[in-house]
Amino acid sequence: MPRNKKKNSPLNSLKEVGKRWHYFLLRIRRTLFKGLKLRRNSRPEINYSKEIWRELKPFRVPIILTTLIMLFGTLGYIIIDHFSLSDAIYQTGITFTTVGFGEIAPISQAGRIFTIFLIIAGFIVFSYAAGLIVDVITKGRLLELIKENRMVYRIARLNYHIVIFYHNDFTIALSQELRRAHIPFVVVDKELNEEIARQYRYPFFIKDDPHNEDVLKKTHLSSAKGVITLSPNVAENIAIIASVRLYEKELERHPYYIFSIGGSKEEGEKLKKLGANAVLTPTKLTAQRLTALIVDPEVDNILEKFVYSTKTPLDIEEIKVSNISWLKGRRLREAQLRSRFKVNIIGIQRRNQFIPSPTGETRIDEGDILFAVGTSSAMRKARKVIRSRYKPDFETLE
Repeated sequence: MPRNKKKNSPLNSLKEVGKRWHYFLLRIRRTLFKGLKLRRNSRPEINYSKEIWRELKPFRVPIILTTLIMLFGTLGYIIIDHFSLSDAIYQTGITFTTVGFGEIAPISQAGRIFTIFLIIAGFIVFSYAAGLIVDVITKGRLLELIKENRMVYRIARLNYHIVIFYHNDFTIALSQELRRAHIPFVVVDKELNEEIARQYRYPFFIKDDPHNEDVLKKTHLSSAKGVITLSPNVAENIAIIASVRLYEKELERHPYYIFSIGGSKEEGEKLKKLGANAVLTPTKLTAQRLTALIVDPEVDNILEKFVYSTKTPLDIEEIKVSNISWLKGRRLREAQLRSRFKVNIIGIQRRNQFIPSPTGETRIDEGDILFAVGTSSAMRKARKVIRSRYKPDFETLE
């Protein structure tokens, strides 16, 4: 009976409740780290320790020789001239390094002969070590590895950044816009160096072949938002897209946003089929913009101010009506986009037909793409309304 009372006491009940809460919180923590891909620390995904130690391996021989000669000289002075341990170490040091200091105590004839051999051995070891250091610095990758390791640690602190593959004119222009928008980015190219990065103000860069399997880890892609591949060669862009999609599956994370460029419409379609979210054709965009300028020169001011600028208060977006949207088959006015959120629909793309300036009575079909204009906050509410499965409560959205 007393044992049962102890087991069912209030103190034991509180301990049991505490344990259950502890395990519950641990499960929530694991779920957050696994589902949201939160990082426990900012350590890089690649370790340079082995490579750095491999470059330092040649220094083992001179270090061992220096230690042996110091030991040999110390024992020699103790045995030959009966120096104390501290005096023997000091005399060996100044003799071995050939600094030119005098004798700290009288040395016998045998001690002088021993000193001559010690000076010659020291000169040989120091000459060998100096030549080795010069050879490692000029021919080896030690300094390059140390700098790259420092850069990788800096990149590991980034989160939701953009990884840009290949350095060219597109990259230079894009980096300027990303800096204005305060979006962190990493540039990868085998021709990059500190001078080029300083010239074009790349705060983070990796000098490596973009197709190297370790590049994805060096750029800390696991915490990146997306990838931009800007090679003029479509085959290289395809290879990058395939590598990123495979890495994405290994991590079991949400899909990356992959952007690329294509030389033609056919290349653009091919890149999209292979995994790119968006592909721009520079020649086509240039032709379209020049045509718009020829028709109306004032269009350029509108594009610069509202479409291409990151500081404009207005957003222009395409919102697709899915097959589960409540708006499918209803009139546009039922969405109350203009009256409640000040969002205007300036056009609707319906398969091969474009409907400019639709009225409130225009019916919305499945697959329609609505071209909407409004502020950032209003656009978020408009997307929620259009993509919702059920008709939303507009009062709660305002």
